[in-house]
Amino acid sequence: MVSVRNPPKIVCVVGAGPSGLVAARELKKEGHKVVVLEQNHDVGGQWLYDPKVDEKDPFGKAVHSSMYESLRLTSPREIMGFTDFPFLMKKGRDTRRFPGHKELFLYLKDFCEWFGLREMIRFNTRVEYVGIQDHDGFGKDLRWVVKSKVKDSDHKVLVEVFDAVVVATGHYSHPRLPSIKGMDAWKRKQIHSHVYRVPKPFQNQVVVVVGNSLSGQDISMELVNVAKEIHLSSKSPCVSEGLSKVISKHDNLHLHPIIECLHEDGRVVFVDGSWLIADTIIYCTGYSYSFPFLDTKGTVSVDDDRLIGFPFFESQAKWIAQLLSGKRTLPSRDEMMKSIQDFYKSRDDARIPKHNTHDVADFEYCDKYGDHVGFPHLEEWRKDLCVSAIVNSVVNLETYRDHYDDEELLQVAHQSPHFTQLEAEAISL
Repeated sequence: MVSVRNPPKIVCVVGAGPSGLVAARELKKEGHKVVVLEQNHDVGGQWLYDPKVDEKDPFGKAVHSSMYESLRLTSPREIMGFTDFPFLMKKGRDTRRFPGHKELFLYLKDFCEWFGLREMIRFNTRVEYVGIQDHDGFGKDLRWVVKSKVKDSDHKVLVEVFDAVVVATGHYSHPRLPSIKGMDAWKRKQIHSHVYRVPKPFQNQVVVVVGNSLSGQDISMELVNVAKEIHLSSKSPCVSEGLSKVISKHDNLHLHPIIECLHEDGRVVFVDGSWLIADTIIYCTGYSYSFPFLDTKGTVSVDDDRLIGFPFFESQAKWIAQLLSGKRTLPSRDEMMKSIQDFYKSRDDARIPKHNTHDVADFEYCDKYGDHVGFPHLEEWRKDLCVSAIVNSVVNLETYRDHYDDEELLQVAHQSPHFTQLEAEAISL
């Protein structure tokens, strides 16, 4: 639905990671005045690698980035990047199809410079509070109070009022921990993968890795050349062909079911009755959404992490910018609530966990979302490349980032507008 254009709005964007940067870009295109508040010294969000972690903070409550030093992308560069700014190989940089985290950080810096976004950003500024200005109800003139403070300074809290606030703080910063009997009494080292950086501290240790998702697999494979033993604890008794191959190649890598309990003397007991004494437990158990600064009087809540995530940043940003400018209007509240309930019911009926509601591989959902703002459906080559990478990783866990057989898909990808539009200009950056 298209409506009459509104006057430009004053908008605060919280966070200068991928979603915050593209939101700022789209808001700027629509003529809005944008202020981006970023707690770190540079753009990138999660992709701004920080090697420093505090031993006294084993679960990383004071740490933002979850990047470990060796992390590489799990998706090929051809399906990453925004639609009009492809993630191209650049001479003198990491030209692998599955580059390391630094290369994506540099891509985000290029994006920021190309679209002139840096001038909007206040770095080293932490948002303390976002709330609704005193107001009766949620009318069209609703405004938001934002309180922020320059980090590690004596500056007073700055109070500002905005027409709208875009929360773009990411969802890989608040560790999600399991509830295990004896966890609080276990005296040895426990950390979340959020604060894992390098394998060296685990030299000659017996390490239990809880969770066999991407980070659990990556960290386990990295530790095999350092640790004495790695015991991977998985919910599922079935593992991928690729993980089975890795386990069969390494005598010090073992698979276990979930942990039943922990004992003060260092024992880790599994539900099948087996046990061992470990030096360290690394919880690769995912993340929860957390908005400690956001006060919406109960109108916005997160139910078991049920919230939209990557890769919808760009289409979300376009929709937000156009809603504020009046090019688009929202359906009625009743229509939106019914749509949400119907969608959640379909996911529940399919027995999909709530925290996987908006899975990255849900192409249909992504396309339907884009329809609201005229954002093109994901190209078939992009979907095919994504599926190809996933299938290859299941079969060849150790090698899929460097050995692949998708040349035909690659040719289609590199002939698409995503790679030809502005290609020369992007290379010249």
